[in-house]
Amino acid sequence: MTTISIRRAASDDGAAVADLVATAFAPLAAVAWLVPDPAARPRILPANFRILVDHALEYGHIDLIDEVPAAAVWFSRTGPLPEPADYERRLAATCAPWTDRFHVLDALFEKNHPEQPHHHLAFLAVHPGHQGGGLGSALLDHHHASLDDTATPAYLEASSERSRDLYLRHGYRGREPFALPDGTLFWPMWRPPASA
Repeated sequence: MTTISIRRAASDDGAAVADLVATAFAPLAAVAWLVPDPAARPRILPANFRILVDHALEYGHIDLIDEVPAAAVWFSRTGPLPEPADYERRLAATCAPWTDRFHVLDALFEKNHPEQPHHHLAFLAVHPGHQGGGLGSALLDHHHASLDDTATPAYLEASSERSRDLYLRHGYRGREPFALPDGTLFWPMWRPPASA
């Protein structure tokens, strides 16, 4: 069995991680609503994801598997977390003419986000050619181990039934789903620490 090497991403990994998230998330129904023009997605998605990836490199934590690639982007919500730098300008610059749709998604995420201290899994991305091979599970187990050591819960928004089922297998519990205006569902999920 091949040993999986997980490292913490560095500042110069930002572009590669954002490209990976964009590639992994491109087939999602939510993406089709956010960016209705398929030809615009290769331009908009990496630039949009780069905003949060850059924010995570400064204020969060990104676990990375280089060989595949695969990445997990986490934020600690156990204390105050600043907004991404220059967020509104960057969002407008990268997502036009569909910036308003990204605002709708942001508002839904904020409305459904729990107030209890936790770590937030913003993105779990595995290159499409390697999905289903246990790499996402390896990234989850890696971070969950430290969360369990400190009795810290985790939260995420699953964007597909497949990912929801993966998280259920890792101890997450589903909360009431919420939907985009076209009916596309997200499944908010909460994982109590194993020690609980």
